Amino acid sequence: MSLTVKVMLGMGLGLIVGVIFNMIDSSFINTHVVGGLFAMIGKMFVNALKMLVVPLVFFSLICGVTGIGDIRVLGRVGGKSFALYLATTAIAIAVAILLATIIGPGKGFDMAGVDTTGVTGKEAPSVWDVFAGIVPTNPVASFANGDMLQVIFYTVILGIAVLMLGGKSKPFIEGCEYMNEVMMKVVSIVMAFAPYGVFCLIAKTFTEQGIELFIPVMAYVVTLVLALLLHLFGTLMLLLKALSGLNPFIFMKKMRPAQIFAFSTASSNATIPVTLRCTTQRVGVDNSVASFCVPFGATINMDGTAIMQGVATVFLANVYGIDLGLGGYVTVIAMAVLASIGTAGVPGVGLVMLTMVLSQVGLPIEGIAIILGVDRLMDMIRTAVNITGDAVVSTIVAKGEGKVDMAIFNDPDAGVMTEDDLEMDEAAEKELAAYAKPH
Repeated sequence: MSLTVKVMLGMGLGLIVGVIFNMIDSSFINTHVVGGLFAMIGKMFVNALKMLVVPLVFFSLICGVTGIGDIRVLGRVGGKSFALYLATTAIAIAVAILLATIIGPGKGFDMAGVDTTGVTGKEAPSVWDVFAGIVPTNPVASFANGDMLQVIFYTVILGIAVLMLGGKSKPFIEGCEYMNEVMMKVVSIVMAFAPYGVFCLIAKTFTEQGIELFIPVMAYVVTLVLALLLHLFGTLMLLLKALSGLNPFIFMKKMRPAQIFAFSTASSNATIPVTLRCTTQRVGVDNSVASFCVPFGATINMDGTAIMQGVATVFLANVYGIDLGLGGYVTVIAMAVLASIGTAGVPGVGLVMLTMVLSQVGLPIEGIAIILGVDRLMDMIRTAVNITGDAVVSTIVAKGEGKVDMAIFNDPDAGVMTEDDLEMDEAAEKELAAYAKPH
């Protein structure tokens, strides 16, 4: 059985167990099984994924920059990916606002019984602050905090310096290539535990998220899910076909493992190792492009989150009976694109970005309390959309640069993880042990 099938089984069983536990509503189960065992295993799994992100991005990106070997090509890859990420985010929120305007969620909503206390806003950063913050004052602190834009900036600068030194850099590049292989093997080890981690994460979420939370805001949930699916299967796949010529059905099948991980963790950053593996080993995108585009996209490409902001803004405007008009919706689109650049890809970040958007168009921030209960599940769905957008842009850019291996893309078994990936080679172990012994 492939890892993807195992993870899907874990997700399905987690959903069933979570729904059953929610119906039982036992204090022992909630405290010790869900809040204890499931929470512990789920958190350990997400932490293990996050543990991989910074070293994997660093070594992979160094190999990518030196592999390109031409600073002008690197600038072209960066420029294309940045433009595509901003364009897809703007399209995503525009489509979401249009769909929400047609459906009209929130009209006639009864605010009685909604506790709006405890919801605080966050001031939107200026565009100048966002771009200034990309340059780190302390690279070590950026690596420690996992500030991906700063990590990417520093690593690219370091990679350019390595290129400028020419032949002197050969030992360093070989060391980075080796460490990149080591990190990909560590990814395989962590992913072997994915079925159990995904089971616990899904079971915990569905135990805590009762169906009664969805009934009052069902119109919002349905509109949001429709908008997300429309962008995922419509906009992104049309862009992929139009700009790369690749088969969207094959692409979606290849990206399924990363989508499942994203749904389970609700974190674009935590899913970077899996997205990078799927994009390079399953889709066939060269590491020189994927190592830059994937982590870059995980930070600035928030298609799913932008869609949530568009639908939520229309929903809350209808709830409060406020007509935003064309100017208000244009402001929402601009704010969502700007906020997505400077916001980390971690769970719950969509609500932080939403407070910025609402304050800009004059809607009460307290209205977020209405959708707070269902946001975790919605966050899981929109994160899967986010990472698919990262992979689509990476593939389009790579195809334009002639950096997609079509043999890998057309091979259904390419990059499929099996038990063989974790088998130990006894001869190699003995050889290394003999080498490591003091002489």
